[in-house]
Amino acid sequence: MSNANEKKVLTNPSRCKQCGLCVGNCPKKCISFSPEINKAGYHYTVIDDSNCIACGTCYTVCPDGVYEVLGEK
Repeated sequence: MSNANEKKVLTNPSRCKQCGLCVGNCPKKCISFSPEINKAGYHYTVIDDSNCIACGTCYTVCPDGVYEVLGEK
């Protein structure tokens, strides 16, 4: 049985260019921008793991390969 706080999707903040496609398309609205910035000067995305269902939408819409889906729906 998996822990509710277990990460289902990994992110690579250094690849994020703050395009917002994942934020706007997440069906659970669990992706937001961090107040911190990455080395490229963008606010990178963070995921509320407690609400994430690992549907893969972020992985599918991201043009920069920020996401890796570990869990299942």
